[in-house]
Amino acid sequence: MVRLTGRPGARSTHRPDGLRAQRSYDRARRARAHRRTPLGGNRSVAWQVFMLQVVIVLLLVVSAVVAQVLQVRHDSTQEARNRSVAVAETFANAPGTVAALKSADPTAILQPSAEAARKTSKVDFIVVMNTDGIRYTHPKPDRIGKKFVGDIAPALAGHVVTEELTGTIGPLVQAVVPIRGPGGTVVGLVSAGVTKANVGGAADQQLPLLMIAAGVALVLALGGTGLVSRRLQHQTHGLGPHEMTRMYEHHDAVLHAVREGVIIVGGEGRLLLANDEARHLLDLPENAEGRLVLDLGLDPDMTALLASGRVATDEVHRVGGRLLAVNQRPTDLEGGPPGSVTTLRDSTELRAVSGRAEVARERLNMLYDAGVGIGTSLDVTRTAEELAELAVPRFADFVTVDLYDAVLSGEEPQPGTELRRTAYSGVRDDAPLYPVGKQIQFIASSPQARSLDTGEAVVEPRLGDAPGWLTQDPERTAQVVEYGIHSLITVPLRAGALILGVVNFWRSDKPEPFDEEELALAEELVARAAVSIDNSRRYTREHGMAVTLQRSLLPRRIPELTALDVAYRYLPAKAGVGGDWFDVLPLSGARVALVVGDVVGHGLHAAATMGRLRTAVHNFSALDLPPDELLGLLDELVGRIDQDETTEDSNAPVTGATCLYAIYDPVTLRCTVARAGHPPPALILPDGTVEFPDVPAGPPLGLGGLPFETAELELAEGSRLVLYTDGLVEDRERDIDVGLEMLRTALTDSGDSPEDTCRAVLDSELSVRPSDDIALIVARTRALGADRIAEWRVPSDPAAVSDMRASVTRQLTHWGLDELTFTTELILSELVTNAIRYGNDPVRVRLLRDRTLICEVYDGSTTSPHLRYAAMTDEGGRGLFLVAQLSERWGTRYTPAGKVIWAEQAL
Repeated sequence: MVRLTGRPGARSTHRPDGLRAQRSYDRARRARAHRRTPLGGNRSVAWQVFMLQVVIVLLLVVSAVVAQVLQVRHDSTQEARNRSVAVAETFANAPGTVAALKSADPTAILQPSAEAARKTSKVDFIVVMNTDGIRYTHPKPDRIGKKFVGDIAPALAGHVVTEELTGTIGPLVQAVVPIRGPGGTVVGLVSAGVTKANVGGAADQQLPLLMIAAGVALVLALGGTGLVSRRLQHQTHGLGPHEMTRMYEHHDAVLHAVREGVIIVGGEGRLLLANDEARHLLDLPENAEGRLVLDLGLDPDMTALLASGRVATDEVHRVGGRLLAVNQRPTDLEGGPPGSVTTLRDSTELRAVSGRAEVARERLNMLYDAGVGIGTSLDVTRTAEELAELAVPRFADFVTVDLYDAVLSGEEPQPGTELRRTAYSGVRDDAPLYPVGKQIQFIASSPQARSLDTGEAVVEPRLGDAPGWLTQDPERTAQVVEYGIHSLITVPLRAGALILGVVNFWRSDKPEPFDEEELALAEELVARAAVSIDNSRRYTREHGMAVTLQRSLLPRRIPELTALDVAYRYLPAKAGVGGDWFDVLPLSGARVALVVGDVVGHGLHAAATMGRLRTAVHNFSALDLPPDELLGLLDELVGRIDQDETTEDSNAPVTGATCLYAIYDPVTLRCTVARAGHPPPALILPDGTVEFPDVPAGPPLGLGGLPFETAELELAEGSRLVLYTDGLVEDRERDIDVGLEMLRTALTDSGDSPEDTCRAVLDSELSVRPSDDIALIVARTRALGADRIAEWRVPSDPAAVSDMRASVTRQLTHWGLDELTFTTELILSELVTNAIRYGNDPVRVRLLRDRTLICEVYDGSTTSPHLRYAAMTDEGGRGLFLVAQLSERWGTRYTPAGKVIWAEQAL
């Protein structure tokens, strides 16, 4: 073992000597390489190893070839024996063999069978003979009848005989098997054989392949041996003792020339070697080598590391004013001498540069996260909270966001007004800062006020020395300083020319104050957030306008009704404003119309379209049209809306809408329903059972071309009819069938009143997170009792009018409505006289005592009278004018059998 020792001296004297020595060593290597053969022609150890391995490989290949040939021959002979015995025994025991031997001409029977078996079993012959050895069969017919060549005595004794011999068809392996008759006596013999030429073919075929494989193995072995020998020669370089000495001298020179410190410590803790760079970095004394590491006066951490000999990888230790990256490995891992090798690298400058790069990378990551994570929703408050949560604790310990109240409501901010603390985030929750929701009026000297006035960011590196900030709220600011918050950056939230508020970044845990680089980062961060907050503000304004418009178009209150007890709910979507709408419309004859609809889409356009459709339904319902006819007119209206909104340069989106229209009659307890692409109504029976009546589903409004159908439902008194829009039962994550079953469950568990039913539905999972508007109407049916209805049949005779007036007078007296007798007689006299004179039979009169007194006159004509001003010379034309003056409302509705003229009087 050669021990390397370092030589003290100046670094400038060692490095040039090392370079010259290295160049000399390289030249010597190149010269020796030219003098040697590729495999070391100088009879080196590598050459001897190569020749020995070549001889061993050749012996192994020859042995393998010989062994393989012998094995193949043995296997071929054994295969011939086995095949011969198997074929002979099979033929000897075959059915009919014994009988054929006893026949008059055994050859005629056995020869075809033997030849067929020979060809099938791939043997060279099958010979059947008698006990004297005379052949009955043979592949060559001229040999039949002659003596069998071979020893048959053991076979006659009942044994199986196999032998190798030279027969009439050449060298072969044959087997002789006895044929046993009844009682086990031998009645004949069967011999089968295979020539050696046939069984040896496999060996002849395998031998060339074996030789090729042996040759390939030899070539590979020689190549591998050559590579191993060349590797050994490359590692030793063919050096002798003198050359090895020179090599160590050269390496010692190089060791002292490198810019990395190298230290070798022995197993007893003594310094064995330290190159020049290590002496310089650790400031070692001149006589350091050979001394204990503990006695060198190094830094305690470095001393402990060198003395321990443990593994260290890129550990950073401060030695003097330097940061050293230390790597240490033991030298006895693979049987080497005890001790350790340590390398030292000065990483002071690298550490500073990498630290700055890490800070820059973290800031870029934070700006990227700001672009992705701020503004995920169109809510001003949530966007401000996302900004505060992103900056803590990556940039500041506490972040507060203060916005003008106008910004929170979607309006443009007014400078000079108070701000409201909108968001807060911090490493702790007990900081004495203004709480969220607090209205703040910043004084002119505060950093926030200066930032709002100038539109520029302001940094206060030391809050305890900032009088402008301290005077904002002396008691609270003193608590903030005492808490440990010592530095502040306030940045205005600017969106174009608008200043929406300020963002405050507070620092407490990190002792260093905010600097100019961090101020630039804060400005960039707030600038990105300001765009999202302004977008949220604009959305809030537009959403508020759409909601206001929509709510102004929906019913303010439900009219007082006798026929129905109605409750309703309207729930807007979380995002956007839809076009869902509903209405409850009183009709003539104490009837009530219920309507619910949905305009596809969201926003102002959907809300405005909804208002137009609701107005149209109001107008169409005044005509007392059946549901299917009303939906037909509404369908035409939607088609015209599409045509009006389409221009030559652009195509407006097609207005999609659905609607369900139902009319309930409390006299007949019947409800007529028609729907245009709308979900079916639900019906809660008095016993609590929930059904979905089969109402024909017409096409959505605006498609045109197809009629609508109606369904007539018989509703028992106390039933609840439930109308709703698709936002209640359908969304992106739930199919409508699932929604309908959930609605059925909610309605089954609801209370008896319409209010309880609405509450139960909206408290269920159906309305947890609606992605669309929800409109819901629950109407409980009532019946108009028979004591409130009076009806008469009027003959087609003008004289019957007087009898009619008398009957009406008696009925009004019974109801206690004597004060309406005179006006009612006048109204009915005019209406009945017109029906008799201008109408058709039958004529009927009906009085309904509801919230008003309703007079109805039926006739079979479809001609409707018209109100007009009569001239002075006209004899008639004043009757309807009189009816209009005496009643609150009057009108005409058509039935399948005629028409009804009705008039209402206040009670």
